[in-house]
Amino acid sequence: MALVTMSDAEIGKESWFWSWFRWSRTSYAMLRSAEKKILSHLKTAYRGWYVDIGSVVGEGDRVWTVSLNQAQAGGASEGGNGTRQQRVPLVLLHGLGSGSALWVLNFDALAVSRPVYAIDLLGFGRSSRPVFSSDSVEAENQLVQSVEEWRREMQLDSMILLGHSMGGFLAASYAIRYPQRIKHLILADPWGFPEKPDDLQRRTAVPLWVQAIAYLVQPLNPLWAVRFAGPFGQWLIQKTRPDLVSKFSHVVPNDEQIISQYIYQCNVQNPTGESAFHAMMSGFGWAKNPMAPRMESLSKDVPVTLLYGSRSWVDNTAGEEIRKRRAGSYVNVQVISGAGHHVYADKSEAFNKHVVEACEYSDPSVTSKTVANR
Repeated sequence: MALVTMSDAEIGKESWFWSWFRWSRTSYAMLRSAEKKILSHLKTAYRGWYVDIGSVVGEGDRVWTVSLNQAQAGGASEGGNGTRQQRVPLVLLHGLGSGSALWVLNFDALAVSRPVYAIDLLGFGRSSRPVFSSDSVEAENQLVQSVEEWRREMQLDSMILLGHSMGGFLAASYAIRYPQRIKHLILADPWGFPEKPDDLQRRTAVPLWVQAIAYLVQPLNPLWAVRFAGPFGQWLIQKTRPDLVSKFSHVVPNDEQIISQYIYQCNVQNPTGESAFHAMMSGFGWAKNPMAPRMESLSKDVPVTLLYGSRSWVDNTAGEEIRKRRAGSYVNVQVISGAGHHVYADKSEAFNKHVVEACEYSDPSVTSKTVANR
């Protein structure tokens, strides 16, 4: 596998504000090394490389791509019944503050019989970090267009698109705009779907001091504290999210800090993608342009599977709303017991099982399907 290095100039210049905090232990080489260590535990061979997508947002944008089973893309694989079965490639979009390496618990299971691709969204991870629009609609369009340009460069005629959290929001937006490219839309605990209640403040009874702090930090990006902490940012992640780090302990034994190091390095870089998310959000848990009402405009021919964690902070009632809005179309809503927001890591075996079933539903070898709400 050939890994491509990236110069500081390609990463982009930091904003003037964050230039004051150059004491952060930020290093592109450390990010690359952390990813490599995490993915070294895969049983399936993988490849990582940059895909040039042109000037979508900045000049010469590049998307970091990880692929498994790529040789089967556009080809065929041997089915269990001895027939040649065409397998639709699966493309994974991560959530806020994440990157491709955190699919390490899923890659092997999902790549058993089909090509699997994971990308670092533009502005995140190892991808280019151009400056996005501060307008919510335009920022969303820019991110969606970057995915489409990546698909074109990869020459994927169609794909199964899976997005987690913010990635789920973008996956749905992409499917609405380019339904002919989507064989199945899989949304894992997607962010930004329900409409923000008008009486949210009264219903949540947030203390006045919390409201004051929330107001003061509103202009800042969601993960500003990680960068503000400088060299203590990785320690901050370990202390505030030990649950997230522990999910991967059995996959990366004897290196407990590698996950927090990877997350830290993903987010201590110039946070342009995070700024795009900030432009799209209305309070951390809500989108300015919520997706659930927009799902009516998604082609009825696109099957949708939603996977929620039973303990997640994400409101899973949006799944039922989508089912009602898409009457007559395939909508499968699954709530995975014991899983939180990071459903792909909390209960990876159950998550992988549901994803594989969704993928098999949309393979061309399946000649007869009953469109039903389950």
